[in-house]
Amino acid sequence: MSNKVHTTDLLVIGGGPGGYAAAFRGSDLGMNVTLVESDSRLGGTCLLRGCIPSKALLHVAGLISESREAENWGIRFGEPMIDIEKMRTWKDSIVERLSGGLDGLSKKRKVTVVTGHASFKNNNTVTVEHNPDLTEIAFGHAIVATGSRPSTLPVFDIGSRNILDSTSALALEDIPERLLAVGGGIIGLELTTVYAELGSRVTLIEVTDGLVPGADRDLIRPLHRHFEAKVESLHLNTSVQKVEQKKNSLSVAFEGAIEDKNQEFDKILLSVGRRPNSEGIGLENTGTQLTERGHIQVDNQMRTHAKSIFAVGDVVEGPGLAHKAAHEGKVAAGAIAGHPSAFDSIIPSVVYTNPEVAWCGLTETEAKEDKLSVEVARFPWAASGRAATLGSQEGLTKLILEPETDRILGVGIVGPNAGELIAEGVVAVEMAAVTEDLANCIHPHPSLSESIGIAAEIHMGTATDLYIPKRK
Repeated sequence: MSNKVHTTDLLVIGGGPGGYAAAFRGSDLGMNVTLVESDSRLGGTCLLRGCIPSKALLHVAGLISESREAENWGIRFGEPMIDIEKMRTWKDSIVERLSGGLDGLSKKRKVTVVTGHASFKNNNTVTVEHNPDLTEIAFGHAIVATGSRPSTLPVFDIGSRNILDSTSALALEDIPERLLAVGGGIIGLELTTVYAELGSRVTLIEVTDGLVPGADRDLIRPLHRHFEAKVESLHLNTSVQKVEQKKNSLSVAFEGAIEDKNQEFDKILLSVGRRPNSEGIGLENTGTQLTERGHIQVDNQMRTHAKSIFAVGDVVEGPGLAHKAAHEGKVAAGAIAGHPSAFDSIIPSVVYTNPEVAWCGLTETEAKEDKLSVEVARFPWAASGRAATLGSQEGLTKLILEPETDRILGVGIVGPNAGELIAEGVVAVEMAAVTEDLANCIHPHPSLSESIGIAAEIHMGTATDLYIPKRK
């Protein structure tokens, strides 16, 4: 591209899941599409520095964990020999292959990909920095998909390379002997799993009174027990008061519910949330408006207060999840093309730890907070034949139900493959299924998936695997 000024029907800023989904959908709908991405590769945080590399490392961690558990089943392996460089190369090769696939798809769809930094000049023009061939793009519509970045706290801003965020932690430079993991949310627990299984002695702290705040406690209890056994120590209601860089360690002063208030660590893993990338892209030159936390305000079509500008993904409110961003990108592209498009879908959440935790729709916690009348049907995996063969009898499947209709409002699962199993729950909630619908669907036996059908049967009083008095 040699022109200094470029014109396009649809401009997409950001090449992550929300951005490339919007760009590809826009092209499929007949628009001339230009995508601007500051990185030389497509994929965004999820593919390049988040979901994909973390799941690759979690697969390795799971393999190590299972090899140790196998001793309970009569199989004994020796201690694993870890080649950190080969592991890193394997992880990176997955990222490069998938990112290359996106590049190929953009070419097939004739999406013009521009490497550079886009900043709004007004509601219909952006300037492009760091690109020698292009300085300005005029557009009919734009979709902002600039994502988010790891949050930090002032106490950790001491300029030390030994304080890791989710991005630097996934680079996997080494395996520290002593690691402090700050934050018991989804990202913190997944990264803690990786480093603990690879050999780090981990101290895990969370400022609130429970891991994965907001999730139902009966789903989190098995996870909490697992982490108590896996890490060196776990402390809730605990925070960091001060950090100092020593010659060969980081000195940390704690406050809260922890006895030893002063400890030393080789590295600190900081996972305390993410911030939207809404700064530095010229939004002040447009009619868009931000929330107090810096998210771009949008309606259910992902349109901002500037009619020509839409926004999707982590830069708008809601859970920072790739599948949410991708769906929002498609909604925005459809709305721009004039289709009856709106975002009103159920968003599943998954914690890819051991055990996995997943939920969708209404949670029991939300129902209590909103004073909603619900019924809950639970199937403990202690009664599951398949769970028994996997040595995973701590699992649980639960349905949140509307009392008057038996409509399924939410589903929660804890146990192996919960992230795969929750898909049936998403369909059930989206389709407004009732318990009879799930109970009458024949699930394969023995399988973990049948736990969903059995939970429905429990509510109806027709379960075979547990004695539940029939409902009046």
